[in-house]
Amino acid sequence: MDSQTVVELEGVGKVYEGAIPTRALQDVNLSVQAGEFVAILGPSGSGKSTLLHLLGALDRPTEGKVRIASQDVSTLDDDGLARLRGKHLGFVFQFHHLMPDFTALENVLMPMFAVGGPPCKKQVDEAMSVLKRVGLEGKERNRVTNLSGGQQQRVAIARALMGGKTIVLADEPTGNLDSANGKQVFRLMREFNERDGITFMIVTHDLALAMYADRIIHVIDGKIANDHPNDPTPLDA
Repeated sequence: MDSQTVVELEGVGKVYEGAIPTRALQDVNLSVQAGEFVAILGPSGSGKSTLLHLLGALDRPTEGKVRIASQDVSTLDDDGLARLRGKHLGFVFQFHHLMPDFTALENVLMPMFAVGGPPCKKQVDEAMSVLKRVGLEGKERNRVTNLSGGQQQRVAIARALMGGKTIVLADEPTGNLDSANGKQVFRLMREFNERDGITFMIVTHDLALAMYADRIIHVIDGKIANDHPNDPTPLDA
């Protein structure tokens, strides 16, 4: 794993145990470089969300090796995995999982409350800055229930970027939005990728939005069926 490789999967498989074991992934090999913007496509049940969970150290493989920021996740206990995620990884989901009784600012700061108590001034300033960058200046003190769906997803993106995260994983981040808001959210993530060098790996069912990526991976039946570079659609298109 060289210094520019931020995530690497080697011979990875995943089986969910049960009365009838279900194989979600089989013999997956994948390397993602720092600063890439990767779209992961595939039909429902193809294994793409399972792949994203392994990429984010939210689950462990049944076979093979997963390395994140040069760390073999198999060597880490649950606390070690939590520290790895806290240091390197941000997450954005289709249903943003915001706290409805809190403001946009408080939601962005929620990870700080979870790990270290009340945030310090530096962290509050960072949250205010990130909210400004996602287009929510002036709405920091609004309860998230008073924001539109697109604005709520922007709060979720800001939360994912807190603490200087270098990798952001997004699972159908536009799946609950209309096409116009979905396009704006994808543009926003692309802007953070280009300006800050943050690595993005995004599961999406929308091929048109995937065309914003500079690499597209197709997952079918638990395997990577296609992995190819893409000439991304311009942000102003």
